[in-house]
Parts: sequence; structure tokens; C-alpha cells
Amino acid sequence: MKKWRCGVCRYVHDGDHPPAACPKCNAPAEKFTEIPAEESALIERARRTNHYHVELLALLEEVKTIAELGLEDKLDPPCVSLFQKAIQSAVELRQAIKAELLGHMQKGKWG
Repeated sequence: MKKWRCGVCRYVHDGDHPPAACPKCNAPAEKFTEIPAEESALIERARRTNHYHVELLALLEEVKTIAELGLEDKLDPPCVSLFQKAIQSAVELRQAIKAELLGHMQKGKWG
């Protein structure tokens, strides 16, 4: 499928033709240019990778929530230690993913 980029706001549209108006900034169709096939393929890869990052963010939030519940139980010191490590790791990984996604956005790899 072809991809089109708005020359005003950089919105990417998937379709055989550009939209009549940009869904983001309302620029007319003539402000869109077709994205070359090689760049289009890279956009698809970036979308897939970004989706994986977003899925991981959700899972890591779930890990943090479960570990906090385990921490509240305070069964014994080794359990407490593991739950604390899980929380810390989940927080650090979420922050790293957010930084990576920000880098993707700044490089135009959000698509």
C-alpha cells in the first residue's frame, strides 16, 4: 500500500491516494507527496517496533502493579527483595522505552 506524507504537518497516510484533506492539519490533498517504497518499508518496520515498545510498556506496568501487591504481603525478606527488584527493573525499563520512543519521534520514525 502506498504512503503519503503531508508537507505541512508530516502526517503519514496509507492508501492508494492522498486524503482529500489531512486528518491532522486539514491541509488539502495537493500538500501530500508519495513516500518512496524504501522509506515506506522503513515506516512499516518502525511502526511494528514502536508497537512492541508500547506493548512492553503495558506489560511492565502490570509487572510493577503485581510486584507492589507482593511487596504489601511481606511474606519474607527474599520475597520482599525480589518484588523490590521487579519494581525497580520495571520502572527503569519503562523509562528506557519512553526515551527510545522519543528518539524515534525526533528522527521521524513514528510513522
